[in-house]
Amino acid sequence: MKLTPRQQNILRATVRHYVRTAEPVGSKALASGYDLQVSSATIRNVMSALEDSGLLYQPHTSAGRIPSDSGYRTYVDELMPLSSSVVNPLTRQIEATLNQRIGWNGQAMEALLQESAQVLASLSGYIALVTMPQRTQAKIKYVQIVRVNDEQLLLVVIDTCNNHSILMSYQADAQAKLGIASTGNFETDAAESQPVNERELQILSNFLTDQLKGKSLTEVDLDWSEIDQAFRRYARHLQQAMVDLAKRSHTNPATQILISGLAEVLDQPEFSERSQIRSIVTLLEDGRDQLWPLISTADLTNTQRLRIWIGTENPLAPMQSCALVTSTYGQAPGPVGSLGVLGPTRMLYENAVAAVEAAANYLTDAVAGTLEIG
Repeated sequence: MKLTPRQQNILRATVRHYVRTAEPVGSKALASGYDLQVSSATIRNVMSALEDSGLLYQPHTSAGRIPSDSGYRTYVDELMPLSSSVVNPLTRQIEATLNQRIGWNGQAMEALLQESAQVLASLSGYIALVTMPQRTQAKIKYVQIVRVNDEQLLLVVIDTCNNHSILMSYQADAQAKLGIASTGNFETDAAESQPVNERELQILSNFLTDQLKGKSLTEVDLDWSEIDQAFRRYARHLQQAMVDLAKRSHTNPATQILISGLAEVLDQPEFSERSQIRSIVTLLEDGRDQLWPLISTADLTNTQRLRIWIGTENPLAPMQSCALVTSTYGQAPGPVGSLGVLGPTRMLYENAVAAVEAAANYLTDAVAGTLEIG
């Protein structure tokens, strides 16, 4: 339906009034609160036409009207761009707030993203979701084999997925929990327990770096038979080490969604009933595999950063009373992660879009040097 300028003005006013009050909107409220320059009777007739077209509806016959999912979609696609002069300064203001409140100085990537999610939730008033960088982008930069003692070696693989790189090897799970490293050890057999030669380890480290640089752990495909005889005693252990590291890199991406701000939406009248909020909580806690396709960077490019899912456009039943605004962060050749806000369809879309875009811009700048992608 092609809206006339008058219909556009009245739909825009209806959406904004309902977002502000959470009460069905009547013609008198619009006539007195907005400079529409038409009578209440004219507004009533226009609202009736908008209802006939499916953009508004009446929850009760004696009540005013509220926007439908289609009404919100029309507002977002056709009417909200008229407010772009407001959105851009708001985006810059939120970016400045992110810089002031986070002030990232190179701590662990997860700490940066978790704090960003908390600030995004606080600024938007909605649930914030941020994904960790997707590890398919991580490329090996450097390989080092370090002598621990005559019977133990430490394999270190540094890739492009952390500010100081991610130390990946076999053991120190405690470090991994801190986001510092994933480590492990491998031991030589008794028959192979010749003294470890530091020079051999350095030569072998250089060889592996040269062969594996630019590949991901899942792409490692070395012909270990090509390794000189002097290094054969390390080959079997290194091969198993690489296999174990590749397995560890295959984490379920859905577990990499950081969530903050559930308390932010509890004050929203849409979630006043316990059953309504319970379904959202269950989805966020136990249904992240289902949520992942909506927020992941799959099939997106830098030219299609922003997506908005409204009400029944969401394929997941618990979200069909909600709106989800998402964007991506990371630079060319493609995005490396996503973030978004989840709230009721009665969302202040201008502010939600501004907050999401600001957070995406901030994270893109913050991780640019860290991820070294592009």
